[in-house]
Amino acid sequence: MVIALLSVELHIPHAQSLKDKRMVLRSIKDRLKKFNVAVAEVEHQNLWQRAGLGVVAISTTTEHVDRELAAVADEIERIEPGLVTRTEVEFLT
Repeated sequence: MVIALLSVELHIPHAQSLKDKRMVLRSIKDRLKKFNVAVAEVEHQNLWQRAGLGVVAISTTTEHVDRELAAVADEIERIEPGLVTRTEVEFLT
C-alpha cells in the first residue's frame, strides 16, 4: 500500500474576500472529483489571496499514485492557470 500527499500552494490575486477565495477553491475541488483522491484546504484558511491544498491518493504502486497526483496538479493548473506557486509530493509509505 502506497499513500502520497500532494501539497499545492495557490496565490489568488483577484480575491477581494474569503468568499472570492472559497469560490475558486470550490471550483477546483469540484473538478478534482473525477480523480480518486481526497482534497482539503489545509493552510492559510483566513487569508484572502493564499491557499494551501492537500491532496491524498492511495494505491498499491508508487507509479500509479505518482501518475494520479501529477494529473491532479496538471488539472489544477488547467482550471486556474497561473495560480499555483508551489507543489510538492510526499510519499507516506
